[in-house]
Amino acid sequence: MADQLSTTDLLRELEPVVETNLNRHLSTAKEWFPHEYVPWSQGTDFDGVLGGEAWAVEQSTLSDVARTSLIVNLLTEDNLPSYHHEIATMFGRDGAWGTWVHRWTAEEGRHGIAIRDYLLTTRAVDPVALERARMVHMGTGFENAYLDDTALHGIAYVSFQELATRVSHRNTGRISGDPICDQLLGRVAADENLHMIFYRNLLGAAFELAPDLAMRAVCDVVKTFQMPGHSIENFGRKSVQIAMAGIYDLRIHHDEVVIPVLRNLKALEATGLSADGEKARDELVEFLAELDRQATRFTERRDKIAATKAARAARA
Repeated sequence: MADQLSTTDLLRELEPVVETNLNRHLSTAKEWFPHEYVPWSQGTDFDGVLGGEAWAVEQSTLSDVARTSLIVNLLTEDNLPSYHHEIATMFGRDGAWGTWVHRWTAEEGRHGIAIRDYLLTTRAVDPVALERARMVHMGTGFENAYLDDTALHGIAYVSFQELATRVSHRNTGRISGDPICDQLLGRVAADENLHMIFYRNLLGAAFELAPDLAMRAVCDVVKTFQMPGHSIENFGRKSVQIAMAGIYDLRIHHDEVVIPVLRNLKALEATGLSADGEKARDELVEFLAELDRQATRFTERRDKIAATKAARAARA
């Protein structure tokens, strides 16, 4: 039975799909260079061994929320060594799987390089606080939340996570108020979109190969989804600030991440499910309805807060 496949058997069955999508990715992905997106002419020495000028918040042209979102995005990218370890352990380092693991890691590495260079060159953030946060966050590392489940849980997670990351980068660029930042994060987001397509295509193949396992994996991941940067210090407070600014919130998560992936997979219309698969789908449908309700409550509350602030400002 396909739905009784071991993780090893499943990865072996999916390898031809990996090879096809690896070739598609390599033919589609465009080479780019982080240094071309950084306004180096704006840079000056910092205080310290070079005796430059100390950072001060007034040097930054970014809003508080733009800085927060960029820092969260960068610290998330910084944990790449942990991510590489996780996917190399899950997928292996041989054949098409291994080639993809290393290619994905190399492409993701550009993101942290480019974002950090932009932030430091433009004096957008406190470099000392940023480095200390990086050390703390990387010291915490990252662990796959689905180690005790099937490899399909990992594939399902990255299918949603890559799209969520793309949306977060893109919206951060748009609210930054800096065309250079917007252009850089648009370029990063384009990479994330290609990564999402790769993983989503694997997940689609898994639905054909083992529909019950795939449905259970998708259900579990959607119900427990967390962004990979959730272990960043004070992530809860930062994520609320980001949500209130409309960069990434429950409505965006539901409408622009979860539903598009499910729609592309035709997951809610999947056939050939056993009773277990149907149970997982019922759980998923129930959760989506609740997520939609929570998203509506959040946006209504945010709109009310914004209206109250606007009214106070008008009276002042």
